[in-house]
This record gives sequence, structure tokens and C-alpha cells, in this order.
Amino acid sequence: MLSLTLISLAVTAGSAIASVPKPPGVVIDHSPVSSRQYIGSPSIAVLPDGEYVASHDLFGPGSTIDSTVVFASKDKGKHWQRRAELKGQWWSTLFVHHNALYLFGVTKEYGACVIRRSTDGGKTWTTSVDARSGVLHSNGMYHCAPVPVVVHNGRVWRAMEEYTGPTWGKFKAFMMSAPEQTDLLDASNWTSTNRIGPGPDWLNGTASAVLEGNAVVTPTGAITDILRVHQPDFNEYVAIMHVNSDGSEITFNPKSDFIRMPGGSKKFTIRWDAASKRYWSLVNWIPDAHQARAGRPDQVRNTLALASSGDLRSWTINSIVLYSEDVSNTGFQYVDWLFDGQDIVAAVRTAFPEADGTAAHNFHDANWLIFQRIKGFRKLKLQVAHANH
Repeated sequence: MLSLTLISLAVTAGSAIASVPKPPGVVIDHSPVSSRQYIGSPSIAVLPDGEYVASHDLFGPGSTIDSTVVFASKDKGKHWQRRAELKGQWWSTLFVHHNALYLFGVTKEYGACVIRRSTDGGKTWTTSVDARSGVLHSNGMYHCAPVPVVVHNGRVWRAMEEYTGPTWGKFKAFMMSAPEQTDLLDASNWTSTNRIGPGPDWLNGTASAVLEGNAVVTPTGAITDILRVHQPDFNEYVAIMHVNSDGSEITFNPKSDFIRMPGGSKKFTIRWDAASKRYWSLVNWIPDAHQARAGRPDQVRNTLALASSGDLRSWTINSIVLYSEDVSNTGFQYVDWLFDGQDIVAAVRTAFPEADGTAAHNFHDANWLIFQRIKGFRKLKLQVAHANH
């Protein structure tokens, strides 16, 4: 086991309200536990003028499961203001393309696949009503998360899944792409691959779902879809699916394309950094001491770690960014992030105590969206990385 020095953000039983710590980082938004509306799908983008934009949706029994809220910061993440609320947008990724801001996801839980555009920094947005205005797939039920949108070889790439039901996890992975000079709101410009779901022989029958795929360019210049794998082994895995150059076909070999990656059973974002010539990710790594405290690896989200790889197949934990001893009610999860010079800037879906000491509903049902700046990330070693508080 690696030797770690970890910080604890846990609240001890019976502690005074005055001693309850604030959430780490800068608060972008807060949805009280009592509202039964939980913060999901954080995403972050940097506009051409340097403004930061962040978004999240709302889930849970108090929500309508079809709403996304957009925020902006004019001072590099120190303060945030609400900019828009969109109905009919969920599980969505923010990204900038040709000086416009886009939001790419679904209309609702297992809804149609949609994309919107804003030309004023997220204040106003197009409305997705048909195949010419952003409805890219309406003949099915779709699933995704805020994962990378990549421009490579003249095309815009984004991973997606189709939900085939009737129970959670019945997902089939595919890749979508469009020529980068075309109108991204026109469905006719998009190509989708075939769709692949788990087979009975995947990881000896233990891999029951693959989801929340990342479009990633390999060291050889190929496009892949790297997906979270739902399975019970604490030696976590991802699945690497291979996409042909025109975006029409995706393939997967279960004998060679499952790769061990720390945090692979939870949502992650992978991005390539040309300066270090490495791939980086923020993951919910599980220290050995916590494995006995949860039934499955996907239920352990109390440690947020910075990880990197030179080849997408061998991963190193570089540093611990956030940690709490509380596995049951604390989670730093579903992180979307970007490089910002020598730093990483991130939006983190966070389950953390309320100001009065009330615990989050559980590790999964987040009540905070926080902004984190990880300074000098390329130089960090395996220790606590003090984010900007």
C-alpha cells in the first residue's frame, strides 16, 4: 500500500455547530438537504474572454429531473453568479467551439439526445425542438455525463450511451461525431457508431455496465471511448473501445480492452496535456483502508485523487486533492475540469455537511457544487494537494 498523509474533513459526532467546516474550495451553488433536490452533472468551461462558466443539473425526489443551471465567474473562480436555468436539459457537458458555448446532453433522465448553443456566454440559449435545432437523437432513451468533447482530425467527438432498460445499467456505448466546420445543431451533420453493451463473458460475467464514456485521442492518434466499468472488484477497471477514423464503427475486445485504472468504477474525465506529455484525470481512488468499509467500489467517493498516465494503460496516483474519513455521507465526485496554465480548475459535485452540521443525505446525493483550483498540478507528489480555499 502507498504511504499517505491524508487530511480529514469529517465532522465528529456531537461537535458544536461553530466547528463544522465549510465545504472546501469556493461554493458555486448549494441545494439544501431538506429540498430533496441533489446536485448532479457538474461541468466547467472557459470562454474566449477568460470568464469561467459552470453548470449542474438537479436530481432526486424533489426535482423535475430535466433542469440544468448555469453560473459564471469573472474573477477566475473566486465568485460565481447564476446566469441561466434551462428546462429540458440534463446530464450535460459544457464546451467552447468556434467562440460559441455549447451544452450537450439529454432532455431528461433517459430522454432525447440534444445540444444547445449560446453566443453571449451562457445568458441565453437556443431551444432544441427538432433535428435542425439541436435534437440529435429522439428515437430512443439516452444516457451520458459531463465528459470531454474533443476536436481531432477535423471532427468534433463526444461519447454517449443508449439506455435499453428496464433496470439501471442497461447501457450500450457509442460515439458521436460531426465535421468541425458544420452546424452542430443540425442532426444531419452527426454520425453515430454502432452500439456495444456488456456481454456475459466480460470480466468473467462481473462487468454489468459500462457508462459515462470519454472521447480520448490515443498516443497513436486514434479516437477511443474510455468508459467507467460497473463491477465488484476493488481493483477497478475501465473499458477502452476503439473508433474508426470516420466515426462510423466502434469495436471492443473484452480479452484485451479492460484496463485497471484507479477510480474506474466512478465517473471520471481524462484529458491530454501536451506540456507533460501525459494524460490526467481526477478520480475517486480508494485507499486500502476504506475497502472494508463499503460493499462496492462505486460507493467509495470520499477521496479525490489526481492521476496520470503516459499511455492510457498504466496509471499513477500523483496526489490526494480532497479527502474525508466519512465514507457514508461525504463524496467529492463527478468532477469536470480543465487545464488553466500551470493549474487545474474543477467543478466538483460534493456531498458535505450543511452549515448547521446536518449530514448530506448520503455520499451520492450531493448538496454542494464547489470550485477547486489545483495549483502547479504537474509538480505535485503523493501528498495532500491544497486546493484554493
